[in-house]
Amino acid sequence: MIKTIRRLALAAAFSGLALSGAAAQSNLRIGLAEDPDVLDPSLARTYVGRIVFSSICDKLFDIDEKLAIVPQLALSHETSADGLTVTIKLRPGVKFHDGEAFDAAAAKYSLERHLNMKGSFRKPELASVEAVEIADPLTLKLKLKAPFSPLLAQLTDRAGMMVSPKAAEAAGDKFGLKPVCAGPYKFVERIQQDRIVVEKFADYWNKDQIFIDKITYLPIVDSTVRLANLRSGGLDMIERVLATDIKTVRENPKLKLITAVELGYQGLTINLSNGPKANTPLAKDARVREAFELSMDREALNQVVFNGEFVVGNQWIAPTNFYYQQSLPVPKRDIAKAKALLKEAGVTGRMSLDLMVPNNPETRQVAEVLQSMVAETGFDLKLRVTEFATSLKQAEDGDYQLYLIGWSGRSDPDGNSYVFQTCGAPQNNSGYCDKDVDEWHKQARIHSDPAERKKFYENIAKRYLAQGSIKYLYHRRVLVALTDKVEGYKQLPDGLIRVVGVKLK
Repeated sequence: MIKTIRRLALAAAFSGLALSGAAAQSNLRIGLAEDPDVLDPSLARTYVGRIVFSSICDKLFDIDEKLAIVPQLALSHETSADGLTVTIKLRPGVKFHDGEAFDAAAAKYSLERHLNMKGSFRKPELASVEAVEIADPLTLKLKLKAPFSPLLAQLTDRAGMMVSPKAAEAAGDKFGLKPVCAGPYKFVERIQQDRIVVEKFADYWNKDQIFIDKITYLPIVDSTVRLANLRSGGLDMIERVLATDIKTVRENPKLKLITAVELGYQGLTINLSNGPKANTPLAKDARVREAFELSMDREALNQVVFNGEFVVGNQWIAPTNFYYQQSLPVPKRDIAKAKALLKEAGVTGRMSLDLMVPNNPETRQVAEVLQSMVAETGFDLKLRVTEFATSLKQAEDGDYQLYLIGWSGRSDPDGNSYVFQTCGAPQNNSGYCDKDVDEWHKQARIHSDPAERKKFYENIAKRYLAQGSIKYLYHRRVLVALTDKVEGYKQLPDGLIRVVGVKLK
């Protein structure tokens, strides 16, 4: 309770600061559902971190409302006939926040840093790149090991974020404490679990579209407190409004709700072989995993927790996506079949399982509903509510049996599947490995024709949905609420909060 009061007081203090003084800066205050992990594009892995990056680190490319890939720090691109060379023309006159020029040498440095830095999560995203060459000061050539159709999509996210070589060299692995990029806002300060402050960059290449002086990101885990801050004027915008609060927001004439179905998914990751905690019948036998899935009712979960506002699903892309496999629909709940499968697998008595749950109200409620559902079949879920960043580390360490975790999603289906489903991939914390699945992924990356790619994803889906480590549950609506003081805001399906073009009355 004391923390809640302090959060409200802090937001109110920021509100007062923004309004005081003759030369007061405009300050957009954004409530985040979690505190981001490290603010280094090579090392970062959280969705909430990507929200902050969208204001400080521009990318080579971005996406538009229709998921088309559009230039950002790049001007254009061209792929050779054999698919092995991608030539990228860069935008002239771009500067990093430290005043250094952005050019082909800087772009080469950033991409090679993503590829070579110890602990980089971007390395698998750019694994197809054999070499980065400078054709001229504003032209980059990417030489590929094999044709790689998702490459440009990868460059619309953190793999395409450019960092200042001078700042990165000076900071080493501490770069994330004070990131220096080429975005519309420059980093000012971060107080862990408290706030992140960024200020308008005067030399931004698109500065005519930047209308707000400062942005303050406030991590407030409690969704009720985030909404209370918004309603009281302590915040201007909040992400991840609870579905149960949609009605409250819509009925308030001073608030607006902007939505889009997310590119990603929410699901349950099962630890199959990562350490001693994987020694369970659930991990060892696909029949037990099928029984677990048949114990769940996704539509009932959607109705109970989300008032039916979200989209149920059983794959890594939503049912509306071109790559969704219609031949593998969402399975219906079937307790009798689930019990028969458990009996066939030799499971007797109740099965106790550790379920790690990131600490926020919505995921806790999802976990409680699932706990109740699967109990009817004989699964006894022990909920372990864990701080979000801590849960990521424990997942890496194999310190879980089940993990309720989602993925914010990418515009290309490869970005939702490859890093979780292939052998040894950096976000494959379950230890799943199937050489056929790896090969099908490889083929889906080589082919550029969507119909051809979809055939390989069908093979993957048939194998992975039956035997894999993630049970996909639903696709959220991106729910961003803002006050009527905020103008010009558009929501894209990737869930990021883009501040270019946004105004504050």
